[in-house]
Amino acid sequence: MGLRSRRRWVILCLTLALGCEGKIVGREGPGGGTPSAASLKMGPTGAHRLSRDEYDNTVRDLVGDTAGEGFALLPEDAHDPFDNNYLTQIASQALVDAAEQLAIHVAERLLADPTRLRSLLPCTPTGPGDSACLKSFVSRFGRRALRRPLTDAEVAEYATLQSFAVEKGDFNVAVALVVQAMLQDPEFLYRVERGTPAAGSAGTYRLSAFEIATRLSYFLWGSTPPDWLLDSAAAGQLETRDQIRAAAVRLLGDPPAQERVDRFHALWLGFHQLPHPVALTQALRTETGALIKKVVFEDRADYFQLFTANQSYVNAALVTNYGLSAAPPASGYAWVSYAGTGRKGILSHGAVLSAGAKFGDTSPTQRGIFVRSRLLCEAILPPPPTVDVDQMPTSPTSNCKIDRYQSHSTNGNCNTCHRRLDPVGFGLEAYDTAGAFRTHDVNEPTCAISGDGVLDGVGNFNGPGQLADLLLQSPSFETCITTQLFRFALGRNETLDDAELITKLTRSFHDGQRRFDQLLLDVVSDDRFAYRREE
Repeated sequence: MGLRSRRRWVILCLTLALGCEGKIVGREGPGGGTPSAASLKMGPTGAHRLSRDEYDNTVRDLVGDTAGEGFALLPEDAHDPFDNNYLTQIASQALVDAAEQLAIHVAERLLADPTRLRSLLPCTPTGPGDSACLKSFVSRFGRRALRRPLTDAEVAEYATLQSFAVEKGDFNVAVALVVQAMLQDPEFLYRVERGTPAAGSAGTYRLSAFEIATRLSYFLWGSTPPDWLLDSAAAGQLETRDQIRAAAVRLLGDPPAQERVDRFHALWLGFHQLPHPVALTQALRTETGALIKKVVFEDRADYFQLFTANQSYVNAALVTNYGLSAAPPASGYAWVSYAGTGRKGILSHGAVLSAGAKFGDTSPTQRGIFVRSRLLCEAILPPPPTVDVDQMPTSPTSNCKIDRYQSHSTNGNCNTCHRRLDPVGFGLEAYDTAGAFRTHDVNEPTCAISGDGVLDGVGNFNGPGQLADLLLQSPSFETCITTQLFRFALGRNETLDDAELITKLTRSFHDGQRRFDQLLLDVVSDDRFAYRREE
């Protein structure tokens, strides 16, 4: 298939969500069966498009381009709460157009930077027509860009771009055009998993070693597999649970894993985009990132310490923002005690308390939804179609927020849900969207805030510290942690067929002193990580 024909297939197949995948890829998995997968219960999955974040990470790792244009040009990702759920990744002409423009921009910047371009070459070209050198580059670059070895026919196809280098008298032109073409390939834009039919389980496929490497890398690094991982796949060293786990251990030892774990928490807990000025946003992200890194990677501690920590990593501005009594650091950031403040762990961070804002202030309802859906994994029904959710609650007798929100509990269409949501949010009401403590409503000094809340079925609380204590008592909390990680790891929501795996992961997490790094390893070393079930 020629490059122009491939471009047409890109448009068609992205529109059809890769329904013609086999025709694009033009190859089948190896024949023969695999060990029986009849006992493996799992939900179906499909092709995953690279999210904006994954796209930018991948381009950075492939060609050293840090422009981060994917966030600006690619269609916005749906967050529910994660950005990699394949069912929310709607194919569109806008995606095709953005992919083309991004590829052109990346290639132009690469051509304008000969030093960076030459660093990608496995050889020194003898001239613009050095076909052996170009084919060597195509093979090397293509393996990382498409996450698998290219066939001889594919290498030859991309090498036809050398004619432009000869015409321009510049070998680098061909290199830039190869990069431009590959960044529009469906197998670059999508993580396509084919696999080999598994014996004893119709519709179940054992992933190839390169597909396993890709799953591992995008789960733990959010980017294309490094060369050593692709080498392991080529050498047959990603076949067993122990081999896959060992590769994951190595991935977790490098900085991209810390960035990816931070990304998981930012999406899960809603602080990937903060509505504050740049300086405050940076301070809040630094604070929260430091605690995640400390608990998961440095101390490898009980994960619950993320929610019970009695100190936080702050600068002078955050000490003032939070009203802490501890002396602020003279410069930069330092670990400062929360003692005597009622704060505890990540739920006291302004980054997390920013979630659930509405009407320019905190929303008890939205915060209640956050706690119940994000931290307890409860399903929240949408409001009735007759309810205007953009209308601020009102009270005929009072401007106080707690009185205005009483209308939710007296409205027959709303009270069932809001009785479960609003009392949770009011337990956090003494903390504004930046995490600052307050005693009264905004611009209403006579409207005192008690900060008392109720987590129905668990207990009463006041403030994020006591809420953390209640959550840790709920068996649903541990299960929700593993469920949210499952969703992030596999890029889909769980089905009934996934209940067995989630139960297994939760039990292992609990029995293993709640080590989050070990939970990551347990996800990838379960047999189901190396399989897919067709839709």
